[in-house]
Amino acid sequence: MTGGATRGELWRAVHAERAALADHLADLRDDEWARPSLCGDWTVEEAVAHLTAGASIGIVRWLISMAGARFDDGVHNRRRLDEHRGATPAETLRNFRAVVTSTTAPTNDVAAWLGEVVVHGQDVMRPLGRAHAPAIEAVTEVARFYAGRDFTVDSRTLAKGLRWEASDGPFAGGAGPLVTGSTLALTMAMAGRAVFCDDLTGPGVPILRERCR
Repeated sequence: MTGGATRGELWRAVHAERAALADHLADLRDDEWARPSLCGDWTVEEAVAHLTAGASIGIVRWLISMAGARFDDGVHNRRRLDEHRGATPAETLRNFRAVVTSTTAPTNDVAAWLGEVVVHGQDVMRPLGRAHAPAIEAVTEVARFYAGRDFTVDSRTLAKGLRWEASDGPFAGGAGPLVTGSTLALTMAMAGRAVFCDDLTGPGVPILRERCR
């Protein structure tokens, strides 16, 4: 997948990451489902329901939902999250498993939707004290997308003026004070997750940490 993935390769990576996350969540206790994730005020269960929602809505329905929310992302996300959250965590997980192989998405930016499952997967795994390292090839595609474009997160803005170099893969870019670490940690930092700055080194890290706040 290095050197620029095809749409088919990106979708296969999305499906693989969804399946891996679902397997990791299979033995969670109810109190773990209720634990805060790294994504705002969402719990682990809410973050998973958000992923299900994103894999269940195409462009037309997304536009209708956004219009109904007066183009407020927070309102839209909460409504769709609530729609796909089950009556119990077990049902929420079943709903998520049902969309593992979905290719439905609000836009054609498949790398962004790969980013959704990579980032939100870490949003839930890190607070649970569980480790999951997505494939380097998949995370590299997300890192490249994030460095080049603001989309679901303001990653390009956050990355501007810094030099990014992965210690475990081919991702590199930008110019300025160096930030180095695993491709996953770089990607999560570009997504604004300040806790992953602890996994990075280089003179650009204090700048990055301040931006993540």
